Amino acid sequence: MKNNLKLKIKKLKGVRLLFNFTFLLFNFYSFAQEQIKTAFDKYGPYGAPVYTDLKEALKDEKAVYKLNLSYKLVDLKLWPKLTKLSNLQALQLQSISVNQWPDDFSLLTNLVYLGSYNNEFTNFPKDFNKLGSLMYIELHNTKIDSIPQSIAYLQRLKTFKFSGTNDTLKLPKSLKYLKSLNDLIIESAILDSMPKPLFSISPLKTLVIVNCGIQALPEKLDKLSNLEVLVLDYNKLSQLPRDIYKCKNLYALSLKKNNLTKLPDTICLLKNLTKLDLRDNPINKEEIEILKILLPGCQIIY
Repeated sequence: MKNNLKLKIKKLKGVRLLFNFTFLLFNFYSFAQEQIKTAFDKYGPYGAPVYTDLKEALKDEKAVYKLNLSYKLVDLKLWPKLTKLSNLQALQLQSISVNQWPDDFSLLTNLVYLGSYNNEFTNFPKDFNKLGSLMYIELHNTKIDSIPQSIAYLQRLKTFKFSGTNDTLKLPKSLKYLKSLNDLIIESAILDSMPKPLFSISPLKTLVIVNCGIQALPEKLDKLSNLEVLVLDYNKLSQLPRDIYKCKNLYALSLKKNNLTKLPDTICLLKNLTKLDLRDNPINKEEIEILKILLPGCQIIY
């Protein structure tokens, strides 16, 4: 009797272990799937089919909400008809060998996501200001050399990502009027030595300026009180402004590969700072020890 009871308990434990393992495996798989989701996946109606052929999409004009033309040879005769997809919400274009937007691109007034990768567009779409539903814009490896003043009309824009091919990028002063912009990322573009417009956008939570040749930051950082993450890697900074402490919500600051020899002592006022990356800067061990004293709760990487 006792042996039977022990056998049942052993089997029950085995089933429980198998259930726990399966549960953990499912959770890990779900987490992994969530991590690899792109922004394109997250925009548009839930469960909406993704069209991958413009010709097929034009057959179902009103039913098309998501269109991904990545690595497709687009028929240039059909390309201007893109704007017939009046309900389109998410559009992704990757390596499609097109360098001009349709003239009436602004008719896509329901567009919330726009991503272009490795397409040599030279300008933003005509009448860009009419795309007021846009919440996410990502433009990589284009030939665009300026952001239009009219970007200020995109009051729902939350994320703007831009990377160039080390060409000059002109920034408009109107960036400060973007009232919903939380994430701004600019990589591999030549900016003004002190790109003031990027530091005047008060809603920003994440600001990334990488490999842009900037030599200094504005002295006044009052507008960035909501900033949580600041990444300024691979630039030419030799100092930070004393006003850095006004970024009071900053918890991550990355300054890799610059020309910094020390940081202002006002950095000690950043009470929420938990990570500071100073790798590949000519900063000596004595300064690092001072920073450790000033920032006792912060992980300093050097």
